Amino acid sequence: MQGLLLVAFICLSSLPAGFSSYRVIAKNEASTPGPRHLLEPIYDVIHTQRGANVTLPCVLRIRSRVYKVKWTKVNPTDALENIILITNGQQRKNYNQLSGRVRLRRGHQNDASLIITDVRLEDEGKYRCQLVNGLEDENLFLSLRLDGVVFPYQARFGRYLFNYFDARQKCEEQDAMLATSLQLYQAWTEGLDWCNAGWLLDGTVQYPIIKTREPCGGNIPPGIRTYGPKDTKKDRYDAFCFTSTLKGHVYFIPAPVSYAEAVLACQKQGAAIAKVGQLYAAWKFLYLDHCDGGWLEDSSVRFPIVNPRDRCGGHPDPGVRSFGFPDKAQRIYGVYCYTQKNRGGEQGV
Repeated sequence: MQGLLLVAFICLSSLPAGFSSYRVIAKNEASTPGPRHLLEPIYDVIHTQRGANVTLPCVLRIRSRVYKVKWTKVNPTDALENIILITNGQQRKNYNQLSGRVRLRRGHQNDASLIITDVRLEDEGKYRCQLVNGLEDENLFLSLRLDGVVFPYQARFGRYLFNYFDARQKCEEQDAMLATSLQLYQAWTEGLDWCNAGWLLDGTVQYPIIKTREPCGGNIPPGIRTYGPKDTKKDRYDAFCFTSTLKGHVYFIPAPVSYAEAVLACQKQGAAIAKVGQLYAAWKFLYLDHCDGGWLEDSSVRFPIVNPRDRCGGHPDPGVRSFGFPDKAQRIYGVYCYTQKNRGGEQGV
């Protein structure tokens, strides 16, 4: 394949559910002098999970008589400034979609740290704390990373049918979002090997290869293959989706049902038929392990395996197995349901 490149990123560590962790800055990483009016943060990468509360630290070393602190989310592909909050130490004004979920920590008079509550998938990214004091501005940059799982996704009628906007929509429909390049790299380090190229959040098209083979970039070293940025409206590929922890849980109903009957079976128990992202999250974080195929919301049939065994697909590695998109009228499979209620005794987690 022409135009293939091999890319590498910093590896992230995974976390127990409900926790946030911080990466200590190595002093030799700084290529420019540190801030003078803002304390240099101990952490520049903060790891968290969906649904958690997390603090982005920003503390003033010197507080001028007149100043402002402005928090923004930095999006390299968006020229517009995405303001989250502005404060002058006495009053504050919130902006954008985060307005109902952010507040200042205010641990002391010089504390301008930002607290984000009920973290969502779209909160991942780079944040800037900017001190505006009338003479010279200072900036601190922090990265928020969600612990999660990346999964490949393709259309019911075959591969390479999504433009960028289709791919983004399909991931969101399955309780996920388009993965970032860093998230795909993390998944590759954890064993994701997939030969079909898919859209990522930045508009590039990539795919992860562990076992080199001729149809998947040839005999070059394992890694992330990339086609680079593609035409978001015209070019068509699959998608790589990213999801994180669940507030509820997924369980299995074993009765063989058609797709329509599967939807009703979950509804009768006060649940909903599970989405693909929810099944992946239950497998990743709740260790859901079930050898029977079950319908999911997109009419695909899949099953999650934590402990591989011969009778459960025969694949030596853990993962979510797929039977693709069978005829909806078939009564061969059970159904995976999702609920936020506690359903002790159900099959599943």
